[in-house]
Amino acid sequence: MRYSVSTAIVAAIVAVYFRWLHVNETTVALSLLIAILVVAANWGLRQSIYLSILSAAAFNFFFLPPVMTFTVGDGRNWVALLAFLVTGIVASRLAERARTQAKIARRRQKEAERLYEFSQKMLVTGNVIDLLNQLPQMIAANFNLSGVALYLREKDRVYRSSPSSMDVTSAELRDAAFTRDHRRDEARGVTLVPILLGMKPIGALGITGEATSPEALDAVCGLAAIAIERAGAMESLAKVEASRESERLRNALLDSVAHELRTPLTSITAAITSLQSNPLLNSEQSAELMTVIEEEAGRLDRLIGQAMEMAELDAHAIKLEMRPHSIREAVEVAMEALTVQLRGHLVDVRLADSLPMVEMDLERIAKVLQHLLENAAKYSAEEGPIFVSAEVARGRLITSVADRGVGVDDLERMMIFDKFYRGQGQRYRVQGTGMGLAIAKAIVEAHGGEMEVTSQPGQGSVFSFSLPLRR
Repeated sequence: MRYSVSTAIVAAIVAVYFRWLHVNETTVALSLLIAILVVAANWGLRQSIYLSILSAAAFNFFFLPPVMTFTVGDGRNWVALLAFLVTGIVASRLAERARTQAKIARRRQKEAERLYEFSQKMLVTGNVIDLLNQLPQMIAANFNLSGVALYLREKDRVYRSSPSSMDVTSAELRDAAFTRDHRRDEARGVTLVPILLGMKPIGALGITGEATSPEALDAVCGLAAIAIERAGAMESLAKVEASRESERLRNALLDSVAHELRTPLTSITAAITSLQSNPLLNSEQSAELMTVIEEEAGRLDRLIGQAMEMAELDAHAIKLEMRPHSIREAVEVAMEALTVQLRGHLVDVRLADSLPMVEMDLERIAKVLQHLLENAAKYSAEEGPIFVSAEVARGRLITSVADRGVGVDDLERMMIFDKFYRGQGQRYRVQGTGMGLAIAKAIVEAHGGEMEVTSQPGQGSVFSFSLPLRR
């Protein structure tokens, strides 16, 4: 089509100047030369050279004497014709070169924009550890590639943009990691590029898809090397932080358990010592000391029971006895077990008779309510009210325990359900191990529910847990 259009252009110029506008040969030559430059700038060298030769022939045939023949009568016209042909071809070559350079510049600009976008995506990725899994997909999406495979020497692992996206083996990528040059397999359309961090080879990149310049591939590998090094540093930092957190939890556990165990043991030891060293105690005094021993032994038993229950919940080793029960049954069981702890507090139970039955382990859910009610009593002022309510929302039964206590600030709300965590301002004033809320949350989650807290410091807290309703 382009050759046909080029022929039509020459025919149109010849027709205009030969039939209607009778101008000199110079005007005709310049008009044809302009047409050659336009074609060269838009279509390329082949069409412009074809147009140059066709224009020279038409110029000779229609405008150089003797007209209507390919014979050139004057020797000077031979020079003019040759100059016209050479000028057309040289102009075509220069226009083609400019067009090629413009095309290369546009491609490099596009690659630079893609590289910038790729670097921005890497920088804003929140989870740096997962960046290695996302890196092949990011490269494939940014550079319109059919598939990308990333090999890391340190992990000896291959990450792919999709499981079946690359026809390249791990062995090929492993070999490419130890080279310095790009490898191109034209039959499969696969390019292998080493990833270098400075002079150190750390992996290789395999790509399939549209041709990407070697410079762009080197830049991608450089950015990938930085991302890999950053991910490695973050992974090491995470391990250090995890070790530090583990040490903190271990110290917190030892501190909490030691404190909680020492108190009842000290009371029991003192009571036994008093009984043994003072045989003249009357029956009332002896009974009081025996009561202390019994209460503190019960407290020790509860502490050990909580520790064992937490271990079972962590190991997912508990078996739930799921049966339909009303939430009122669980509240009554919990309040009966906390008669002493709730003494002096007004517990306002607001449970509608229309609340549906829920599949639950009655004993476990009663224990959840025990922990919540006990906490409400501990962290409320003496004679402070406690409210228990329930409602149906979003296909779940949501039960809440509210108090008018000291409340929980925003920072502590993030950690309040962690094992062994106790409030900064209350940990020495109120007895506890920090396991109650963690146990309660684990039980609720084992039922398929969720637990949350809303609070305002100085105004009180509302602890809520949801249980799914039967369908």
